[in-house]
Amino acid sequence: MVKVLDKGFIDVVDVMGSDLSVVNAARVSFGKRKEEMTAGDAKLIRYLWTHMHTSPFRHASIQFHLKAPIFVLRQWMKHQVGCAWNEISGRYVVFEPDFYIPDNWREQHESNKQGSKGSVADQTKATELYEATLKQQFDAYNELLAQGVCKEQARMVLPVATYSECYWTCSLQAIMHFLSLRLDAHSQWEIRQYAAAVFALVKERFAVSLEQMQLPEDIELPEL
Repeated sequence: MVKVLDKGFIDVVDVMGSDLSVVNAARVSFGKRKEEMTAGDAKLIRYLWTHMHTSPFRHASIQFHLKAPIFVLRQWMKHQVGCAWNEISGRYVVFEPDFYIPDNWREQHESNKQGSKGSVADQTKATELYEATLKQQFDAYNELLAQGVCKEQARMVLPVATYSECYWTCSLQAIMHFLSLRLDAHSQWEIRQYAAAVFALVKERFAVSLEQMQLPEDIELPEL
């Protein structure tokens, strides 16, 4: 398990296949099958990814259990091709006051309308306002439940900073596509931290395939 942000995590539940699965999926075109990886197989994987012959990467998959703020998941769940998602449901459970609290409030970037940079001057004021708002929203959630309002409607007042849990199962190709987009410097800082954790966990199991991806210089991989 890798801890991410202040209260999040991601963990590998199950793995199907290996780098050798990618190799054998490709070599079946020639009626061949390998029992062990060789230097030539690593070269084949490099060729496949470089030239976007990606179908062999769909024959391996990983299942993850993760906990992330809802606003992160809304970006993450845009990745649907080759993926399956199941999320905890606020129709069935009563949420706890489990919110993401940033340790740095960033400034709006001047030229990048969706980006951020640096830090705002008054971190304390931003945190105080943020935490007061979270309390107000969670108090309203509890009050609605106390009034007999159903869980599926009471949850509507909860903020997107609320942590949620999911199972995410995806092919190796889908994971590598996710990483190519969400490790990029143009992605939001929070989801980049999850992408770094995914990279570290997948590289431990698909080392040759992940070698084909270039990490941005500002990304630090977590220790496993």
